[in-house]
Amino acid sequence: MKARLSLIGAALALTGGTALAQSQGVSKDEIVLGSIQDLSGPIAGFGKQVRLGMMLRVDEVNEQGGVNGRKIKLLVEDSAYDPRRAVLAAQKLVNQDKIFAMVGHIGTAQNMAAMPVQFQKNVVNFFPVTAAREMYEPFHKLKYSFAAPYFDQMKIAVPKLVKDKGAKKVCTMYQDDEFGLEVKRGAEEGLKSIGMTLAEETSYKRGATDFASQMQKLQASQCDMVVLGTIIRETIGGIATAKRLGFNPTFVGSSAAYTDLIHKLGGPAMNGLYATMTVQNPYTDEASQPIRFWANKYKTKFNEDPTVFSVYGYSLVDTFLKAAGKAGPNLSTESFIKAMDTMKIPPDIFGSAEMTFSPTKRLGSNATRLSQLQENRWKVVSEYMQIDAK
Repeated sequence: MKARLSLIGAALALTGGTALAQSQGVSKDEIVLGSIQDLSGPIAGFGKQVRLGMMLRVDEVNEQGGVNGRKIKLLVEDSAYDPRRAVLAAQKLVNQDKIFAMVGHIGTAQNMAAMPVQFQKNVVNFFPVTAAREMYEPFHKLKYSFAAPYFDQMKIAVPKLVKDKGAKKVCTMYQDDEFGLEVKRGAEEGLKSIGMTLAEETSYKRGATDFASQMQKLQASQCDMVVLGTIIRETIGGIATAKRLGFNPTFVGSSAAYTDLIHKLGGPAMNGLYATMTVQNPYTDEASQPIRFWANKYKTKFNEDPTVFSVYGYSLVDTFLKAAGKAGPNLSTESFIKAMDTMKIPPDIFGSAEMTFSPTKRLGSNATRLSQLQENRWKVVSEYMQIDAK
C-alpha cells in the first residue's frame, strides 16, 4: 500500500500536482479510432465511400509518421443501417477494441442508439455523417457535429431561392418521417421570414416508388417552386414524374439529395435541380487543381471515382488529426475536448465553411450554400449563407 501511495505521489509531482487522466485507445505509439458504417444495407454505397475517404487520410498521416509520434489505427464495423446492429458494433468497438473516439458514424437512428454505449466510457462521438439536430442537441461534452442541420439548410436557402426565382407559390413533397418533416419545417420557417407560407404540401411513405398522385396535386395547385424532403430514389422519381406531366417548377432539395447518384441514375431530366450543400462533389476533371489532384489520387488508390461522401470521410479524419495534434503528446479525452473547443477549423480545398466549437457549442457551423445540376454535374451557384450560429 505504501509503495502504491509513493507511486501516486511521484506521478503527482511529475505532473504539477494533477495525475494525467488516461483515456482508452491511446498508447505510446497508437491512437485507435472506431467507425460504424452501412456496408451491406440500404445506403451501403455511402458507407463504403465514407470508409474509403477516412482510410485515405489515415494512410496519408501514417506515412508521415502519425500525430505526435502516434500512428492511427482505424476499425470499421458494419451496422447494415440497423440501429440494433449499431449498438452491437458500438459495444464491440468501445468495450473490446477500446477505441479513443467514434468518428464518422453514419445514420441518425444508428448514432442515437450507439451514443449511450460510448458516453458511458467517455468516448467522443466525432462528426457523425448525419444532419440531424440530435447530433449536437441536447448538449453533451462528447458530441461534435459538422453537418448543418436539414432544418437550418432549408430555413436559409428557401427564402433566397424564392427571391432569386420570383416564386409565388411554394409547395413541398416530403418523406413522412422525421427527416422529411425537418426539411418541411425548415422551409416553413424560412418562408415565414419573408411573409409567405407553403401553398400546398404532399407526402409519401418510405419506400414509395409511385409519385404520380403527389405531383398531380402540386401541379393542380400551380406551384412554381417545390421543396423536396427526399433522398435519392424519391428525388429522381418525383422529378421524372413531374417532367412527364409537363410540370416544371423549380425543385430544391436538402443535402440528402446532393449526390452524384441523382444525375448518374436520373439522367438529363434531373438538370435544373437545386440542393443545399457544403463541400463540393470531387470530379476527377474538376477545374480546381487541388480537388482534381485529390480526386485522381483517390481513384488511383481505390479504382473508383470519389463522391461527396468520400470527402466527408476524408475531411472529418483530417479535422480529428488537427485537434489531436493540438492536444499535444499527452492526448486524453479531456485534452482533445479542450483543443476542439479552442481551435478555428479553416475551410478546406473542397470549400467547407469555417468551423468553431466552444464549451457550450457543439455544432461547427450551420452555414450552407446552393448547387445546381447543370449539364449532368453539380455546379456551386451561391456563396455561403448563415443564420445565427448555435
